[in-house]
Amino acid sequence: MGLCPGRLRTRTEDPAVTELVLTLSCIDRKGIVGAVGSSIAAQDCNILESAQYFDRASGSFFMRVHFAAPDGMTPERFRAGFRPTLLAYDMEAEITDTSVRPRVLVMASMAGHCLNDLLYRWRTDRLPMNFVGVVSNHETWRARVENEGLPYHYMPVTPATKAAQEAALLKLVEDEKVELIVLARYMQVLSDDLSRRLEGRVINIHHSFLPSFKGAQPYHQAHARGVKLIGATAHYVTADLDEGPIIEQDVERIDHTMTPDDMAAAGRDIESRVLARAVRYHLERRILLNGDRTVVFR
Repeated sequence: MGLCPGRLRTRTEDPAVTELVLTLSCIDRKGIVGAVGSSIAAQDCNILESAQYFDRASGSFFMRVHFAAPDGMTPERFRAGFRPTLLAYDMEAEITDTSVRPRVLVMASMAGHCLNDLLYRWRTDRLPMNFVGVVSNHETWRARVENEGLPYHYMPVTPATKAAQEAALLKLVEDEKVELIVLARYMQVLSDDLSRRLEGRVINIHHSFLPSFKGAQPYHQAHARGVKLIGATAHYVTADLDEGPIIEQDVERIDHTMTPDDMAAAGRDIESRVLARAVRYHLERRILLNGDRTVVFR
């Protein structure tokens, strides 16, 4: 149907009402928005927020709908009623209950600014997640994390122990039913095998405005090139280092008087806010994958 991005917002007055989020993608055809809206209304649901996007290059259509549902409605029950529309348009769709918070594991190393920011936003209910714990290859932040009442998993790693450490990490992910892993300046590269097994479930913050200055010491690389803007990039982790689909980015202006350390200090603030936004978008089901890119309904 070739719609450009659009959005409609209302709100529910009853906090006890069940709220669901439907995300979908399919090949673009006429009538998708009408069919989705009709199916939602037919199940006595009321749309609170709706956004859609048509990608002309691929011919793909993407949509996110947040709606209030009658008492007793579950994602499974809604999906059963939505099935005729899903099949008619050959959609890939997910339906989630906003009251069920995803289980999130954070991984960090010695730099704690992103970890501390996530802890604060979680504690003040700015991130709708079930924080199941922190994994680190250092003991640096144990007291900070345990002060929040969260488990701290010390998992040191060397080239010789990397396979065993990742096996223990994967077991923890499975035991805790982790739905999202956040690499909050975790300064170890996940193996290709682990990256593939967890694809779509790991968000990394890279201290550079990708695709520039990949790999180690990006602020030193940026300083050597005399850049006037530095930035940070949050992306999904894939087996290709720093090549995963980009979720969010931001920049800050700098000048020639700044050393690499000055740039790194300024970058810490950018990294924290970019990572937090990316995590929130994921938790709120605002991100849909479009090949190697993302559609983000902010």
